[in-house]
Order: sequence, then structure tokens, then C-alpha cells
Amino acid sequence: MTVDTEPEALLSHLPSADGSATFSYAGYTVVGAVNGPIEVQRRDEIPEEAAVDVIVRPAAGVGGTRERHLESLIQSALRQLILVDSFPRTLIQVILQVTTAPENEYVNAKVVQASTNLAILPALLQTAVLSLLSAALPLTATLTSTSLAIVPESQSKKVVLNPSPRDIETSQSFHVFSFTSHDELILVESEGSFTTKDWDDALTVAQRQCCPPTVADDGDDDVFMDDGNVASTNLKQFTRSTLEGKIISDLHWK
Repeated sequence: MTVDTEPEALLSHLPSADGSATFSYAGYTVVGAVNGPIEVQRRDEIPEEAAVDVIVRPAAGVGGTRERHLESLIQSALRQLILVDSFPRTLIQVILQVTTAPENEYVNAKVVQASTNLAILPALLQTAVLSLLSAALPLTATLTSTSLAIVPESQSKKVVLNPSPRDIETSQSFHVFSFTSHDELILVESEGSFTTKDWDDALTVAQRQCCPPTVADDGDDDVFMDDGNVASTNLKQFTRSTLEGKIISDLHWK
């Protein structure tokens, strides 16, 4: 079972931040805020480029090792997108607050708890990129990200896009792929037991989700069909249309 909700985004709604975004998809909702370039402490200063600081805050409680791991992955990806050379000796701060996560389901009468740190990573990355765009920071490209689980099914295996907590719990492996707007693979994280063929199958599905073929603009190019004949969202087109809508709103004379 996958979470088949359409993505939603709201840009520049936090007045005290240079850029902000709220992104909701696949059961997750994340609020992001970006400030920068701002003054950096001397100990964190980098002479030739900007420092990128990422803070992930969970929906409840305080952050721990799980959040530190996610922060390191997001920071590594964002440093490849932001033109850090343009802002030496400054700081670009990205704060990501998780507000909603998918509800737990029951498997064999036991409540499913989060078995991987990676499930929320695509939502965090998408929120971070939208927040950076809202802050008008120069980027080399945008980014789209998706998650997949390889679930055993009788004598075969099935690749599940945007898996639910139950799918993740029963899966053999879980994968996160991120691509730039130039269709270049920028981040891959995998957990579990899988073969090279399993990984290749997951990559193919992820590419179809994040890097669909360009088609003529007929008004319906934001949806395509996967192998399971289930309508899937074109995340690249979603990011583009979200920014276009924001620009039109900003330029509209009231």
C-alpha cells in the first residue's frame, strides 16, 4: 500500500525568514526556513565559500542521532546545489521542522514503528530546495527525490513507490534516490538486503518518477503511468509549477 496523496507546497509564508516553504507529500509535512547569507562564527568560517548549516527538528521531542544523520545527508546534497563560492565567509542556514508523519499501521497485531531513518529524507530534501528557491539563493539546479521499497510478493519481488510504514516494515530493502533538474543522480541511500538487479529496478522506477521524458505541454504533463498502472506525480514539473505560481502571485497587481 502506498500513500497516494498529491504533493502540496506553500512558499514564503514565514515573515521572519529570508525564504520558507511547507511541503506535504506521501504522508509527510515539513516546514522549512532559510536564512542567508548571514554572518558566520569565526570557528565555522570557510575562507573561500559559504558554510551550509542544516537543522532537522522532529515532530515531537528533541533531535538525536537520527536527525544528525539526516542533517549530514541533506547538507552534502545542498552543498552541491548552492553556489557557495559566491558567498565566502558567510553562513546559509536551513531549518527543517517535521510537523506530520504517516500514521502507524498494524502488522501481525503489532504497531509498526519507524524502522529506517531514510523514509522522511525525500520530504526534507524537497522542502529544503523549495525554501532555498523562496530565499532567491542562486542554485546550479533544483532537486527531486523519491523513496522506494522492494517488497517480496509470492515468488517475485515488487518495487513500491513512496511506501507506507507497513510496506517499509515488510520490505527486504529500502532506497532513496535524488536527481537534479539536469537528470543527474546526486544522492543515493539504501538499506537492507538487495541484489544488483533489485537496485537497478529501483533506480529505473525512481528515474521515471523524478526524471520523466519531456512531452508536449498539453496541460496534463504532470502525471504519468508507472508499471503498476498507477498515476504518479511528476515531481520536477511540480517544482516548476510551484515556482511559476509564486512568481505570478508576486507580480500580480492588486
